Amino acid sequence: MSAGVCLRASVCGRLSAGAGKAKREPGEEFSLKEHTMEPEFIHKTLGQVLEQLAQDYPQRNAVTYTDRDYKRSWKEFNEECDVIAKAFLALGIKKGDHIAIWATNVPQWLLTFFAAAKMGGVLVTVNTNYKVFELEYLLRQSDTNLLVMIDGTKNNDYVESINKLCPTLKTSRPGELNNPMLPCLKTVVYAGKGECPAGMVNWNNLYSLSESYPDAAYRELTAGLDCQDVVNMQYTSGTTGFPKGVMLTHFNILNNGKAIGDGMNFSKEDRLCITVPFFHCFGMVLGLMACITHAASVVPVEVYSPTKVMNAIMTENCTAVHGVPTMFIAMLEHPDFDKYSFARLRTGIMAGSPCPVKVMQDVIDKMGMKEIIIVFGQTEASPGCTLTSTTDTVERRVNTVGRAFPGVECKIVDPATGETVGPGVVGEFCARGYNIMKGYYKMPEATAMAIDKDGWLHLGDLAVADEQGYYKITGRMKDMIIRGGENIYPKELEDFLYTNPKVKDVQVIGVPSKQYGEEVMACVILKDGQSMTEEEVKDYFRASMSRHKVPRYVRFMEAFPMTASGKIQKFVLRDQAVELLSLQEDAAIVTA
Repeated sequence: MSAGVCLRASVCGRLSAGAGKAKREPGEEFSLKEHTMEPEFIHKTLGQVLEQLAQDYPQRNAVTYTDRDYKRSWKEFNEECDVIAKAFLALGIKKGDHIAIWATNVPQWLLTFFAAAKMGGVLVTVNTNYKVFELEYLLRQSDTNLLVMIDGTKNNDYVESINKLCPTLKTSRPGELNNPMLPCLKTVVYAGKGECPAGMVNWNNLYSLSESYPDAAYRELTAGLDCQDVVNMQYTSGTTGFPKGVMLTHFNILNNGKAIGDGMNFSKEDRLCITVPFFHCFGMVLGLMACITHAASVVPVEVYSPTKVMNAIMTENCTAVHGVPTMFIAMLEHPDFDKYSFARLRTGIMAGSPCPVKVMQDVIDKMGMKEIIIVFGQTEASPGCTLTSTTDTVERRVNTVGRAFPGVECKIVDPATGETVGPGVVGEFCARGYNIMKGYYKMPEATAMAIDKDGWLHLGDLAVADEQGYYKITGRMKDMIIRGGENIYPKELEDFLYTNPKVKDVQVIGVPSKQYGEEVMACVILKDGQSMTEEEVKDYFRASMSRHKVPRYVRFMEAFPMTASGKIQKFVLRDQAVELLSLQEDAAIVTA
């Protein structure tokens, strides 16, 4: 995925190669519109879809966790979401307010998402790796009114972070937080382990709190919601280094999820093991939305571990599993791999970073995922634009990112002129359709730069199309690193390291990695008379930024390679790093 999430997995189809292809006359403009089919769109809100599932399949399993006592039917899950939605309203949250969720794939994440959707709130997803520097920006820029959070992750204390941002939280009455830096944030709900910290609302108290909100008022509110309302904001970094809130509607994500579920031939008999984070569109749309639009069961794993995932697949007879290449590699190479059965496993999505061809073949041969698909897009496109078919050849699935989603137009344009180019010609990938975001929150200029006057989203990826409408991604126009499915923008890291008083100049590059696809390297020029160690540079990042953004490598330099016009040559830095770090084998890996 480009800005936000770069999906490269195998998905959808039911389109035979060349289906509907019209014969072109000489000189006629090439268009891939002929390769798409108009889908039947869902004109409902998330809440309405969930209500329908509860009505049609009340006893069928909706959500099952294998590591805790949480299992709900569609009827039970829908009713619990209603309870949490009414609790949010009782806390003073109104239609259109922003509810942030900072948590791993716990049940409370699911309940917060669907409860917010049912009462007209907008869910703001927070990366689980975020630390104080990133969290403060997101909560402030998004105008978050209520934050739901757990205690933290292995290396990240969320309670400590929020208390740093809000020093008065401990002495505030729940719902009455007053912080000039975060003027909209009034309430923090604690869904973590152990005793509820001072100043926060205990998640367990929401169940009794909901009773104070009238049913009639709740029904009236839900009846007034529209599928074109914004339901989710996901933050994606940009080349400027400032994260942008991507505004997605019910219509956006439900219909993108439906297309993805259609592509995997999902039905109520399917069970999807979701190993990727809910906060990411991979987990939320390619996972959750694909399930609820097909009544398929959700089997979440809170935090990825190869043994936990393999156990969940086997125990719950999962038919599908999503993951980035590194996740599949970890399972395939695990010493206990042969002890697990994947008897019903048939499909899923591999995405997030380029997939080694051998890994794709092993997933098909050893895990039985003969119908695995590939999806390409970005967060701004809800996120899917193209997908492969379950019936595509393995070659198609490793060498292309498939064809346009039904109802989505795709084209390749000359970056210099903006003119559409024909098959076999490399250019910038653009998409237009129901899936395109409503815009960036409070960033009209950035929105206008991303979406042109004709409604085309410019993804910033270089691609080429063939005569059958299959796309191949050939490179990136944007200066971006993709590490294990996480998009990292060098400008953000460079701007941050510039704040260190010892640093004169810095260039951040991606270097090849067998395990993650790419790793981060910081090339640093220190000010005269200053000294730093590699570990000091890393510690500077660790204190304020997400773990995946911390440079794996640090190189101190006297000067950067430049062109005659003074432009820094990052490709030279990368080539030098490959030699310096002996990464020739990693650089030679063949990927899809």
